[in-house]
Amino acid sequence: MMPKAPFDPLPDDEDRADSTGESAVAADSSEAPQARTETARARARPQYRGASDPLFGFIIAAALSVGLTPLLPDSVELRYTLAWGALAGVSVLSWLLGNMERIGQERPDNLGWGVLYGILLGIPFLVFLSQHILGPATSRLFPGMSTGSLLAFLVFVMPLAETLFFRGLLQSQLMSWLVGLLATLWNIVLFFPVMWQSISDHQAVALVIVILLLMTNLLYVYVRERNGLASSWICQIVCNFIILYIPSLS
Repeated sequence: MMPKAPFDPLPDDEDRADSTGESAVAADSSEAPQARTETARARARPQYRGASDPLFGFIIAAALSVGLTPLLPDSVELRYTLAWGALAGVSVLSWLLGNMERIGQERPDNLGWGVLYGILLGIPFLVFLSQHILGPATSRLFPGMSTGSLLAFLVFVMPLAETLFFRGLLQSQLMSWLVGLLATLWNIVLFFPVMWQSISDHQAVALVIVILLLMTNLLYVYVRERNGLASSWICQIVCNFIILYIPSLS
């Protein structure tokens, strides 16, 4: 019988090698195909400047809002549509071409939390500030709008644009409290030129509105962090409906 060569593997080594290879194959096959697909897509996805530099999109939208103020002094609806459209456009481009987080399948309890948080914040403001502050403020923020147009802006246009940009694009790259401050700054730049005369005459009311905007925006980023993007979206819809739309009906 021929002696074994020094480099020939021993039977035990062969068994261990075979078992190691089988374990590696089993571990590889146990990996979820969906996870591998998502990883490959994330690596192959091209980068869009709005995704890597979200403040770039914020500056564009804010500059558009300020620039349209003297150009469209009597067309508030068109100015709002173009300004919020700029926010939504930057967000959609980032969603299509960048690395913005996708909205996955949401659990009903997360959506329920969004409704609950909106009610908990909106009802006290509706009860205590509706007659003297919220009603007049809504009529000045959205002057001359019909109830149908106002409902469309508060329930569809505004929540869609601001949720996608601030909570979808911006919050994934900046601290939550900073996103809340930037969203409040955006609201001030957008709304205050429309009601500038009222603000100059009633500075206390302007301060209450700023506090209200800050509280709502901080709530939205909190809900986004706690329950997800769709929950934050629902929360803003509920807050807008309770705080701004219902007082406008009285």
